[in-house]
Amino acid sequence: MKNKISYILQLLLILVFTLNCSTNSVELDSDNDGILDHEDNCPLIANPNQEDFNNNGIGNVCDDAIENTTALSKCENGMAGIYPCSGYDLMGHISIEELGGTGAHGTDSWGWTDPTTSKEYAIVGTSTGTAFVDISDTQNLSIIGVLPTATVNSSWRDIKVYKNHAFIVSEHASNYGMQVFDLTRLRIIQNIPISYSEDAHYTDFESSHNIVINEDSGYAYVVGANTFSGGPNFVNIQNPINPIGEGGFSDSGYSHDAQVVTYNGPDTDYTGHEIYVGSHEDKLVIIDVTNKATPFVISSINYSNTGYTHQGWFTDDLNYFIAGDELDEINFDLNTRTIVFDFTDLDNPILHTTYTGPTKAIDHNGYILGDIFYLANYSAGVRMIDISGIENRNLVEVGYFDTYPQHNNTTFNGAWNVYPYFKSGNIIISDLEGGLFIIRKNNI
Repeated sequence: MKNKISYILQLLLILVFTLNCSTNSVELDSDNDGILDHEDNCPLIANPNQEDFNNNGIGNVCDDAIENTTALSKCENGMAGIYPCSGYDLMGHISIEELGGTGAHGTDSWGWTDPTTSKEYAIVGTSTGTAFVDISDTQNLSIIGVLPTATVNSSWRDIKVYKNHAFIVSEHASNYGMQVFDLTRLRIIQNIPISYSEDAHYTDFESSHNIVINEDSGYAYVVGANTFSGGPNFVNIQNPINPIGEGGFSDSGYSHDAQVVTYNGPDTDYTGHEIYVGSHEDKLVIIDVTNKATPFVISSINYSNTGYTHQGWFTDDLNYFIAGDELDEINFDLNTRTIVFDFTDLDNPILHTTYTGPTKAIDHNGYILGDIFYLANYSAGVRMIDISGIENRNLVEVGYFDTYPQHNNTTFNGAWNVYPYFKSGNIIISDLEGGLFIIRKNNI
């Protein structure tokens, strides 16, 4: 509150000064950060990048709504403890043994913010189950409990969240189906860690590689399953504990991962439609899934040096789609390659540009928040790439945190997933060998 009052007083002082100055006076830049005071979101504390993580108009450096917590290991001189880094501090860490037991390894992860308490939770998949971790106080991380695997242990476990419920699937796990867990149960923390049971178990398929949710429509899309040739299964989850299957789509073959949006982008032919962009092993496929009874392929696009089309994400304006190929670094001796497609015309997607990373590490999952593309880059950790210049084909790495310090080679070690969507600025990383890492940009 003191910071917010100070910010208001700063504005009042500037206003008074402005009213008492002649019209010929030079405009002020009180903190010498290159931003004029009347435009600066924190005019008396230098913040040239104008970071405003929660978009409330007050810069992070003078916003008491953003908690300034103490780092476990600050990123100094390129290292945070034993971890190579640039621009991001290590806030907290829990080992894979604590999350999943001896011999476990990490898989996918997602996040949930309790709408009642505002507490932040990391939901971390392991080969043995799903761990729920309270990360609100990064100096006192707490494993609230674990939901064991529905059947057998597996190297793949993927998670998404909708209406305060976690939806969990697993590959190469017979009769696994989909576990549904009510996340509000995490508020009760007696006798932790708790061994949980699921609140619902959906069994219209046996196992699957991943799950995608369109929160606008309340539909889950289960991909890489043993049904519909691995294409998307349509599951109505508007009542989370009573999922209802509504068919699927097999015409475009196996889908490894996808993003589904209710479209409001530049191609007005599809405004209001539910658009599915699938990573289909050797291409991207765009499908209109608005009517679950009659889905249809809009278009698809291939690219050169295809290894395995793995995963991708829309930019916020839906103009571009950024995709990763999981095997091109191995098959073609490439540095990390990220492929950018122009999706302004969904009927005619085109290759826009490619970004080449500084290491030989394999790219895995990537997500976009604003102008930053957060890439889980296996042995090179998580890389932060500024995409503000994407229209001009200018993508620049602006930070990283390497959770696997042993090397940056072309191997399946290190960071599997990254979740950058907490309002606090906390970013979670699930790592195959290292478990859960919480990092944070070090000027917040």
